[in-house]
Amino acid sequence: MRKSLLPRWLGGAVLAPIFAAALSGCDAPRQQVTVYERDAVPEQLSDWHIVEAIDGELSLNDGVIPYDLNTALFTDYAHKLRTVWMPAGSSASYGDERFDYPVGTVLSKTFYYPRGEDGAVLRTDDYGSDYVAGRVGETLDLDRVRLVETRLLVKRADGWQALPYVWNAEQTEATLEIAGDASRLQLVGTSGESAGFTYVVPDANQCAGCHADNHTKKAIAPLGPRARHLNKDYPYAGGAQNQLLHWQQIGYLSELPEFAGIPRNADYADTSLSLEERARAYLDINCGHCHNPSGAADTSGLMLAHMEQDRRRLGLCKPPVAAGTGSGNRLFAIVPGAPDKSILNFRVESTDPGAMMPELGRSLVHEEGSELLRQWVASMPGSCS
Repeated sequence: MRKSLLPRWLGGAVLAPIFAAALSGCDAPRQQVTVYERDAVPEQLSDWHIVEAIDGELSLNDGVIPYDLNTALFTDYAHKLRTVWMPAGSSASYGDERFDYPVGTVLSKTFYYPRGEDGAVLRTDDYGSDYVAGRVGETLDLDRVRLVETRLLVKRADGWQALPYVWNAEQTEATLEIAGDASRLQLVGTSGESAGFTYVVPDANQCAGCHADNHTKKAIAPLGPRARHLNKDYPYAGGAQNQLLHWQQIGYLSELPEFAGIPRNADYADTSLSLEERARAYLDINCGHCHNPSGAADTSGLMLAHMEQDRRRLGLCKPPVAAGTGSGNRLFAIVPGAPDKSILNFRVESTDPGAMMPELGRSLVHEEGSELLRQWVASMPGSCS
């Protein structure tokens, strides 16, 4: 079982500057969080006053609360600092599948890497050294990490708006990049192995490729901050606490049901759990937003979200809708006991743009996730003959 301090989302007219009571560990006086109209978002991330680079630290404003997920989407081994902020006096309403967030909610996700030598970045599961001493989980030490991008999801009266901000080389400011961005990075592993790759920041429209998990409505929605992903402890400045209970305590979540009935996704790296639990959690967060009955991949017939129980729809001995590059000339999504004959394994292990899955958000193969899925498929009894 993994042990770590942290188990693994523009200038214009202001809609309303709203103050929230001090809930974070930042002591310095800060300008209050500011929410802008959809068509008047600022060019600089700092104008939101959600997360800001100040005196060599990336710190959270008052009322900006960090959170984490049981199993997170893989993004080329990037580390992520996720936060939520809500207008004073408002809260999200609980739901098993998704929360009803109030208008004005701002979710942020900052993607970064631990710093290596000569401009390289590090591949590591250790988050503990990313933070300023005494403020683990809340304040990043910019001498130790390299910021790449911060994505915002802002709840408007007519739905969510996605905004990608890219950090400058000086690590002092992030600028709105509606068209996205790409950076060439060198990733160094714990054993010294090195791999060059291109880190791609999606454009604003591509955000809907994942976040519009209902392909018919095409409406953007948060994917991570849902009950089953949030149901875990987080090391807050005041001590570790279950995130859902913490949100309720500070007034960010209402209508929380009996705790025993709240769903909980597995941590894919927790080897004390079954292969089935871990693999399904991994597929849910990495693939389920498209591979569900309402998602963009609904016509594939391959359903990988957490609620699916039909083994055929999960891919067992299921032929592909279309053959070719995407299938790797393999006959079934999953051949029990045979990952080398299974399309699912082929696609998650590919970096070919015409074959790899997920299609967006990665340039590298997630070796640990791929190995987990190999073990899961290899453990399945039966055959497709």
